[in-house]
Amino acid sequence: MVETTIAAIGPPDGAAMTAARDLQARLTKPAGSLGALEELSVRLAGLAGTCPPPLPEPAAVAIFAGDHGVHAQRVTPWPQEVTAQMIGNFLAGGAVVNAFARQAGASVTVVDVGVAAPLPFPTVRPADLAAGPADLAGEPTDVAAAVADLAGDPADRSGPERVPPRLVDANVRRGTRDMTVTAALTRDEARAAVEVGIRVAGALIDAGAGVLLTGDMGIANTTPSAALVAAFTGVDPAGTTGRGTGVDDETYRRKVGVVRTALDRHRPDPADPLGVLAAVGGLEHAALAGLILGAAARRVPVLLDGVIAASAALAAAAFAPDAVGAMVAGHRSAEPGATVALRHLGLDPLVDLGLRLGEGTGALLALPVVTGAVRVLHEVATFDAAGVSEK
Repeated sequence: MVETTIAAIGPPDGAAMTAARDLQARLTKPAGSLGALEELSVRLAGLAGTCPPPLPEPAAVAIFAGDHGVHAQRVTPWPQEVTAQMIGNFLAGGAVVNAFARQAGASVTVVDVGVAAPLPFPTVRPADLAAGPADLAGEPTDVAAAVADLAGDPADRSGPERVPPRLVDANVRRGTRDMTVTAALTRDEARAAVEVGIRVAGALIDAGAGVLLTGDMGIANTTPSAALVAAFTGVDPAGTTGRGTGVDDETYRRKVGVVRTALDRHRPDPADPLGVLAAVGGLEHAALAGLILGAAARRVPVLLDGVIAASAALAAAAFAPDAVGAMVAGHRSAEPGATVALRHLGLDPLVDLGLRLGEGTGALLALPVVTGAVRVLHEVATFDAAGVSEK
């Protein structure tokens, strides 16, 4: 599945990009007056292969959740149990991501790809990720069927509350291993997580999503994120490691040392993205890379959230460089690794609010900006059509 998905990812459509630039030049506004929005609309036209590109709606947030063996190295003061507790909060609609999703009219799908403890919540349990029809009552099913059911009827889009957040059980293993001791994952486990992301992307798009937004949950997941960014960019861990949930100076120094120890132990090869994910990544990172690849193969944009998404995007780009054409950087996270990763990918964030929450919150705040960039091409009159004189 990974190889066939990568093979389906192509470069932007040059003719559509040229058409979008020409249209921007004829709209009733001074040339360049919409700044970065103009180039964003051109990029999205190139991705879709048509001008104007489809409006990026409806929006679907996919929150991938996993735990991390490196938590044992005391890189965060938060207990690992918070991962599962926050999933309960997502499902109850009480997290920041839920509030922002309601505001944006976006659906929220939570995917357990690697939570350490079995979750005491109603789930869709994909006993066979490849096939097997079922309903939501616990029979064997697949990710595509599960997410389609979660998304509801595409014809019924009457409001943001139409479908409550639901949980997909796609657990590959109960958390990663401690990357300072051994590889976080086997190659097979990393591949399985990537494939979960690909399947979720396909299922959400099949259910009608016009844009995917990355979300994540996993206590200690900024530590493997820092390791992934360092591995793919060559930047020293001191430049890719941040304070995550707000650790003190002593914990921060320990965290940088942990990232350095893991990289020195494994010496991951950035030309082998699956190997990098296995050595120092997390299950949610691998699944997010798969989500990006799956969307790029279908030529649907992915709005990236913070440092976890940015580190996963580096892996996706290493798998398929043209996948960058599907990526839109929602915001600049306060985590330094996010800026390093986005710079390496050549992506400029749309908003910069000092956020470092994760969950998909920054991507959701940026969503209206992306929609606005495309709506201009659909709805703004040209000088000729409006009878407005040009200079």
